[in-house]
Amino acid sequence: MTKPRAWMSWSSGKDSAFALHEVRQQAAVEIIGLLTTVTETFERVAMHAVLETLVERQAEELGLPLYRVKIPSPCPNQIYESRITEAIEQAKREQVTHMVFGDLFLEDIRRYRETMLAPTGVRPLFPLWQRPTRALAQAMLASGLKAVITCVDPRQLSPAFAGRRFDESFLSDLPESVDPCGERGEFHTFVYDGPMFRHPVPIDVGDIVERDGFVFADVVPQFDSPGPSSFSVQPSPAK
Repeated sequence: MTKPRAWMSWSSGKDSAFALHEVRQQAAVEIIGLLTTVTETFERVAMHAVLETLVERQAEELGLPLYRVKIPSPCPNQIYESRITEAIEQAKREQVTHMVFGDLFLEDIRRYRETMLAPTGVRPLFPLWQRPTRALAQAMLASGLKAVITCVDPRQLSPAFAGRRFDESFLSDLPESVDPCGERGEFHTFVYDGPMFRHPVPIDVGDIVERDGFVFADVVPQFDSPGPSSFSVQPSPAK
């Protein structure tokens, strides 16, 4: 029997990566593509500020095509929704019936996604929904997932955490007020290795910079020379 076809809402971070891994393990649907938003001017994933070229490398190691939604920076919500809707129409032309998200417990974000998809007939899936986040973070590490912290909200977490590896030491150093998976936007990540990849994505951590009230670690492909960083980001519903 043919499995339902799905796209993965791809942020480049640990939650979307582990959600993809879980769906592949459960084998209820077949993920056939990644959907990500990229700023037109800076060619980076919104909020995570990851270079588009690194997301392309992730897609290669996942063995999946990458579908880009290009957005301006800053991006009015009307433009964001219009371009996401265009992407969903393309997904439907490819017989995609489900969209997978890495959301964990924020009810307003889930409602937003469900509301956006409702008119399209594409069904949202939330494979990590309401799993205890401390145990979930440890399950990610136990699986072999490796990630680096690309963005920190200094109002919730010290800027010193930017550029660190997502590991047991990182989790043990987090203040009690910070969710272990950063679900409230305390931090964002880039996944460079794990059971979902065929091979690791070699990276270096470049400059630590502050932009738009956030602190970013500029992740670059390994062997590139980290130079001055020049980029801007914005919040996105993608996680």
